[in-house]
Amino acid sequence: MRRIKAAIIGAGFIGKAHLEAVRRLGYVDIVAIGQNGQDKADAYAEALKIPKAYGNYMDLLNDPEIEVIHNCTPNHLHFEINKQVLLHGKHLLSEKPLTLTREEAKELYELASQTSLVTGINFNYRQFPMVQHLKSMVKDKDLGEINIIRGSYLQDWLLYDTDYNWRMEPEYGGQTRAISDIGSHLFDLIQYVTDLRIVEVFADLAVVIPKRYMNAAQGESFQPSSTHDRQLVDIKTEDYCSVLVKFDNGARGVFTVSQVSAGKKNALEINLDGSQASGSWKQEEPFRLMMGYRDKPGETVLRDPSQLKKEALPFMHYPSGHEEGWTDSLKNMMHNYYQAIVNQVPISGSVATFKEGYEIMVINDAIVRSARSGTWEAVNWE
Repeated sequence: MRRIKAAIIGAGFIGKAHLEAVRRLGYVDIVAIGQNGQDKADAYAEALKIPKAYGNYMDLLNDPEIEVIHNCTPNHLHFEINKQVLLHGKHLLSEKPLTLTREEAKELYELASQTSLVTGINFNYRQFPMVQHLKSMVKDKDLGEINIIRGSYLQDWLLYDTDYNWRMEPEYGGQTRAISDIGSHLFDLIQYVTDLRIVEVFADLAVVIPKRYMNAAQGESFQPSSTHDRQLVDIKTEDYCSVLVKFDNGARGVFTVSQVSAGKKNALEINLDGSQASGSWKQEEPFRLMMGYRDKPGETVLRDPSQLKKEALPFMHYPSGHEEGWTDSLKNMMHNYYQAIVNQVPISGSVATFKEGYEIMVINDAIVRSARSGTWEAVNWE
């Protein structure tokens, strides 16, 4: 297997996670890092043992050695960097959300479709073995017809008014925060597992903490805030949102996202209620799937190769009891993405496409319209 040369633009929390996951593959070399400014780039490159450092991402894109770009920058930079990556003929794995607006997302997915480049979005929760098992159960009608879909994604890292991050600023994070930051994962995962499409939404959102103390020096996401140089500022983006949902098969659902729920660290959960059985999966307990029935006791299905559907087996790498978690989902993500490049084959269906990234932005747009109108709003794909 030939070795692939790749680069990461943006080495914050998620950029470092990309780096670790890629290095675990064994056949991809991260040869360059891009940061805003040469001093920062040099410092990150030295700390992360990366040979090349670029303080300007355009210089990085002109490096002929680099085949693949990981865009791990803040949200507001996704569109322009992603566009330039495609125009420079590099394969691209982008962080979510794909862009800040549906119009930008549509432009990118249409541009990508005109190339032979391998493009994807890091919706890594698709990559868990038990998610794959549940998806196969839905396909095989083990749950019957899906009637009700419930989901939530709850965190507490922004619980206090002293918690602050660039994601709160619309010019950097977009017009939504909890919806686009973690809701996008939830909406993508539900549609992926069920193969259903959200067609209508009725949303309620709230800025639970309307004023926060902004620090002059902001750290990386999920890091404790400092206590110096604070300034009280107004917050415009939501801390919480609940959405009633209609699907294209007639199923109904309700989703809740929050970044101010104490004790919830990364609590992504999906629940599928079918005509024959129900299935529930929690990201913080990724090794088990809870099944419910009307006429017999419930079941706990564990991550065991002897118990799972064959479609889930490629996502498992260790025996049962040797648990695989969030970092392993990232490794699966990188493997399934890079296999398309190495073998010159269509990308795995477990990797979200730019078209699917655009669809998530369309859903987000409908949620914002519904919150403003106080009515049901259609998800308009055109």
